[in-house]
Amino acid sequence: MRIGELAARAGTTPRTLRYYEARGLLPARRDDHGHRTYDERDLRLLEQIRTLRDSGFGLEETRPFVECLRAGHPEGDVCPASLAVYRRKLAELDALIGELRGVRGTVAAQLARAEAAAAECPEPRCELGGETW
Repeated sequence: MRIGELAARAGTTPRTLRYYEARGLLPARRDDHGHRTYDERDLRLLEQIRTLRDSGFGLEETRPFVECLRAGHPEGDVCPASLAVYRRKLAELDALIGELRGVRGTVAAQLARAEAAAAECPEPRCELGGETW
């Protein structure tokens, strides 16, 4: 298939495919007329990249998965390098979750303090958008 058809089937643009080709993620095969040609394996590579990108993986983080697929594995995540990327991403997510829990605790404490102060606020109460403060 040609670049336009692959882009349409993968839900992306020919420009993105050319970028992936330049980054070495998509093979650069040409026919006798110099047109880029692709097959179902290339579509599978793009599906793997998109799935990972949608899950928050950076483009370079997809490389081991693509290489695993190219090595003939039906799933791109069974190779040691792919597993290492999964482990790193999981550790990164766990750290972010920890940070978010800390931020949530701070916001919850601020809300509790502000609600207690608002309950003791003399009339007229502060209203956003109103004239009274």
